[in-house]
Amino acid sequence: MLRDAVLVAGKDLRLEVRTRVGLGQVLPFAVLVLVLFGFALDPDRGILDAATPGLFWVTVLFSAVLAVQRAFAVESAEGVRDALRLTSLAPGGVFLGKAAAIAVQLLVLEVALGVGVVVLYGADPAGWALLVGTAVPATAGIAAAGSLYGVLAVGLRVRETLVPLLLLPVLAPVLLASTRAFEAALDGSPADGWPWAGLLALFAVVYLGCGIGLYGTLLEES
Repeated sequence: MLRDAVLVAGKDLRLEVRTRVGLGQVLPFAVLVLVLFGFALDPDRGILDAATPGLFWVTVLFSAVLAVQRAFAVESAEGVRDALRLTSLAPGGVFLGKAAAIAVQLLVLEVALGVGVVVLYGADPAGWALLVGTAVPATAGIAAAGSLYGVLAVGLRVRETLVPLLLLPVLAPVLLASTRAFEAALDGSPADGWPWAGLLALFAVVYLGCGIGLYGTLLEES
């Protein structure tokens, strides 16, 4: 299963490198959202400072929707989804590979957005351990949930609107927990943020387990 996951993740990442969709569309979109938030809240610097963690993760979630849609739009073209069904690849491996590729793209995006909030919002990135300990499980949970719900909508004509409707409500706990953890890290009180990071890790484990167990059935039905 892990070998199959590496194959699928490598295929998706090579495709993204060649097409440069993430670099050319998703990243500029995310930076633009940060800039617009900055324009909207800059007159009250106190509100902007307090809202920085939430704005960061809202931007990540919006960008994740685009990344998920892109990842599964590729599968719907030229019979790729049917080819996946006919291969001997383990469905759990396909799921892990799709999730890993999305997670890598999101981690790169989060690094760029982290630089953006420091430059644009003047955030002080204290508590590096908690920031990393929050971003990794949060990204894994987002990617796992996105891969699971993305395959549900991949065969539908309305997938562009259905994916956000399915995914964003499910990711509300990730938004809450990651925002609280980042607030604790930026405020210099990391001890208050680690329980939220643990909640994110639990969320990621649950969705990774569900994806490994259910992906094959969902792929056949999509």
